[in-house]
Amino acid sequence: MIVTRFAPSPTGFLHIGGLRTALFSWLLARKNGGKFLLRIEDTDLSRNSEDAMKAILKAFDWVGMDYDGEVLYQSKRFDIYKQYINQLLSEGKAYKCYMSKEELDALREEQMAQKIRPHYDRRYRDFTGTPPVGISPVVRIKAPLEGVISFKDGVKGEINIAASEVDDFIIVRSDGTPTYNFVVAVDDALMGITDVIRGDDHLYNTPKQIVIYQALGFDFPRFNHVAMINNEQGKKLSKRDGATDVMEYKAQGFLPEALLNFLVRLGWSHGDQEIFSIEQMQELFDPKDINKSASSYSLDKLLWLNSYYIKESTNARLVVLLKDFGIDLQGNSKSDLILRATKERARTLIDLAGQICLLIESPKSYDEKAMKKVCKEDTRFILNDFISAIKSKSPKSKEAFHDLLQDFVAQKEIGFGKIAQPLRLALMGELSGAGLDEIMEIVGNDETIKRVEKFILAIS
Repeated sequence: MIVTRFAPSPTGFLHIGGLRTALFSWLLARKNGGKFLLRIEDTDLSRNSEDAMKAILKAFDWVGMDYDGEVLYQSKRFDIYKQYINQLLSEGKAYKCYMSKEELDALREEQMAQKIRPHYDRRYRDFTGTPPVGISPVVRIKAPLEGVISFKDGVKGEINIAASEVDDFIIVRSDGTPTYNFVVAVDDALMGITDVIRGDDHLYNTPKQIVIYQALGFDFPRFNHVAMINNEQGKKLSKRDGATDVMEYKAQGFLPEALLNFLVRLGWSHGDQEIFSIEQMQELFDPKDINKSASSYSLDKLLWLNSYYIKESTNARLVVLLKDFGIDLQGNSKSDLILRATKERARTLIDLAGQICLLIESPKSYDEKAMKKVCKEDTRFILNDFISAIKSKSPKSKEAFHDLLQDFVAQKEIGFGKIAQPLRLALMGELSGAGLDEIMEIVGNDETIKRVEKFILAIS
């Protein structure tokens, strides 16, 4: 059975790079009927944030990515780690190092002066003497002294690291807390993780973790190291570019399925297909199709996907979602008409809420630039005549308003813009939005007349 995991640190909020890694891991497990586990790597007790931890779980809930079993917290597993540390010490596969910080700094300075790669010189590897007084030792693992550490990466292919490149690295700090690479290897083994998908910034942690797996007699998982997400200029993604808290995307009016569809295409592809439902992602995802090169974040692509999913959403769902953006259409008899007129043009739920506000609330002001452009000497007379036409015909449907506009233009022998543009300004306060016939059907005759009369006063 395939078992994958996502293992964030609660020292900050979950950002989209982390969510993409989680998504790839989740898809691999779900496609193969396996398990997807969630582990919180909170061993750095001084930096952990309760808010960040809650936000990670909230983000998973929002995007609908379920995990199997209980969340595992590393901070509750120190006794387990201590057991395996003692095992390595007793088997002679790890040792206590009493080198002081000053000694280590002096060694590094000497090596740099000799233009040698700074590294620990293993001086305590086989130490049997009396430990120096006043030094709290670290624990170092005995890394292999010769040969090659090899593994096959599902994305990058065969990776070979000379053993000489891996020091006897620290697995327990002087304060007794275990280090990242040690606890990751132990937990992945004990959790039965078969496949690890993570960012390629972890690539050179992998040889160290393999040393730990082998020292403890554990099989190590299949690794897939995914290239980073760059901004549109090819540089590291920053918060300004979009590397922000996942829940900020919800606040900005993005739908979870749009964000997941966007992320799955950042580094993975299936032909030229751009739109993927969750079911299609699960059916088609394969780590071998992950790109070796970095992917490029495009806000325009995300907005395009979001507009697609807004259009595809049921009106009932949008009514619920819009409540978070100050729009309550619950019980509004014209909610379907309102959404039909607006959701085709919205790129985010904020856009959609703004368009709906323009429809259901009389304009408080008018676009000054647009007024100068469209208001002529005869505009108020044309609008007054249009009010008379509405009172005479009393249209009720979109089709009736459409016919009214066409007949009015024909009878007055004017271009459509002579009535359409000032009428749109009167109804919406600006020159964008739904079709005029849709707008008037929604606001109704009385409100249409009221808004036009108000506009006539503004331009008189």
